[in-house]
Amino acid sequence: MSGPNGDLGTPVEAGAEGEEDGFGEAEYAAINSMLDQINSCLDHLEEKNDHLHARLQELLESNRQTRLEFQQQLGETPSDANP
Repeated sequence: MSGPNGDLGTPVEAGAEGEEDGFGEAEYAAINSMLDQINSCLDHLEEKNDHLHARLQELLESNRQTRLEFQQQLGETPSDANP
């Protein structure tokens, strides 16, 4: 009979089923802890990215306002200027 991946099944001794995969409860706990740390780091990066995005939007709006003021000082109308 074939296994879930199409491989031939290997007989498993009684009681050895949990030991076959090589991972015990401690290993799963360590992996879970590492995944939690990675998730925390990704959340922190996402917050920084959101903050930078907001700051860049503010800078863009400030630059647009400054450009309009310069255009008005030069006697141009905003519709005359190239975007």
